[in-house]
Amino acid sequence: MPDATLNSPIRYLAPYLEWAKHRPTPELDLAGSNILSCSIEDLPGARQAVALSGANDTGYAPLMDAIAARYGTTASRVTTASGTSGANFLVCAALLQPGDDVLVERPGYDPLLGAARMFGANTIRFDRVFENGFALDPQRVQAALTPRTRLIVVTHPHNPTGVAADRAALDEIARIAERAGAHVLVDEVYRDITAIGGLPSAGRNDVFISTSSLTKSYGLSSLRCGWVIASEELTHRISRARSIVEGTGSIVAERLGTLAFAHIDQLTARARSLLARNTSLVTGFLESRPELEWAPTAGTVVFPRIRGVADTTEFADRLLKERKTAIVPGSFFEAPAHVRLGFGGETPTVARGLERIGAALDELAARR
Repeated sequence: MPDATLNSPIRYLAPYLEWAKHRPTPELDLAGSNILSCSIEDLPGARQAVALSGANDTGYAPLMDAIAARYGTTASRVTTASGTSGANFLVCAALLQPGDDVLVERPGYDPLLGAARMFGANTIRFDRVFENGFALDPQRVQAALTPRTRLIVVTHPHNPTGVAADRAALDEIARIAERAGAHVLVDEVYRDITAIGGLPSAGRNDVFISTSSLTKSYGLSSLRCGWVIASEELTHRISRARSIVEGTGSIVAERLGTLAFAHIDQLTARARSLLARNTSLVTGFLESRPELEWAPTAGTVVFPRIRGVADTTEFADRLLKERKTAIVPGSFFEAPAHVRLGFGGETPTVARGLERIGAALDELAARR
């Protein structure tokens, strides 16, 4: 059934983002999902690359060429956007009309719901369940399908769990969408620093639309350099939507984004090295805590649940207030028994944050 909140006057709000922007600033932040932000020194030539003019009416050509080369496609299949969120919004703008149905995974990242609803679409959910390791299940997608389905939305790796989608499952969902005359939007913003390998989903089938950016995987969130990869026909529609929403992109950001692609191997190595260290810390912590259950992660976040706790909101609130450490209550992703723990930051910060979470878990056990 469509979400009951569709007719609510606050249906356009993204509760998680509202919380993330207005919560108290923590001493140790394990609530974010991005890799540690780069400094200006991490991007050689950045100061010299800044300029306030350039031709980018339909996208900055050197950036589009760099994206195409990186992902094995052509510039005619690339649209630049303001981050991955901007890319997802443009896809919805190009495809959706009031009354269309959009299938969105649950647990899920709420801006993906909000974007579809802003265009008058109904959001229908299909579940990725803990008991199945949060795997992407084509049968659940098929069961949620309606005659008005125009778009199926997944994240790969999954936000909030970090679980990678099985390629065979994605391809089966593409076949389901093709038979229904729909598209599959795959938000791949965390994919580049994982060991998933291969081309973006859009490189395998024109039913797929891939979105990503330099934000989460590369520590360059401030550039807001995102993109959509799709069929040429759909790219034309998305580009027209971009003209309405953005006019043109930021030439400053797009020049710097082009420079980032010139150093993409170094940025990838930086991110993977950091993630490897932090993943080892987080895995050791999770394995040491019998009260936690979790599914293995491929990304920068993990989504454990606390045994015997139906809603982790109070736990997360106390952790933030009393121990100055932030994690995200699972209620923001419609899975209240879980918490999302991000570990893309500085390794000492992650280590200290895990110690404080452990102390909070000990305190919780003592209160029971």
